[in-house]
Amino acid sequence: MKILTTLFATGFLLSAQSASASPAVDALLKVYSDAGAGPFSAKAGERMWTEKHNHAETPLERSCSTCHTSNLTDSGKHAKTQKAIKPMAPTVNAKRLTDTKEIEKWFMRNCKWTFGRECSAQEKGDFLLYIQK
Repeated sequence: MKILTTLFATGFLLSAQSASASPAVDALLKVYSDAGAGPFSAKAGERMWTEKHNHAETPLERSCSTCHTSNLTDSGKHAKTQKAIKPMAPTVNAKRLTDTKEIEKWFMRNCKWTFGRECSAQEKGDFLLYIQK
């Protein structure tokens, strides 16, 4: 009986986490998990969001929050072009995290711009959990 209770509780928690995510996020988290990443952590995503990085292409320190701000519900501004960036939080910007191709496109661009490389499946999963919170 104790095993059944534990399995039920675990299943409930997993489904509750999944229910808060968009179908696109659920699909990508599965892809990343299938690639061997996980478990994913919103805390790790938050830490990476604000960490400063240098790479060979630029002498400037960059972080995700450089353009997107530390508060996901605020609008940001691209550091180089000064173009406005809508808030990252899906609670404020309903179009965020709704299209897997768009998410992957922006991961490619922003990871290369910020880190000087593509993000790993683990990093992408951590970012998605953080952004959707």
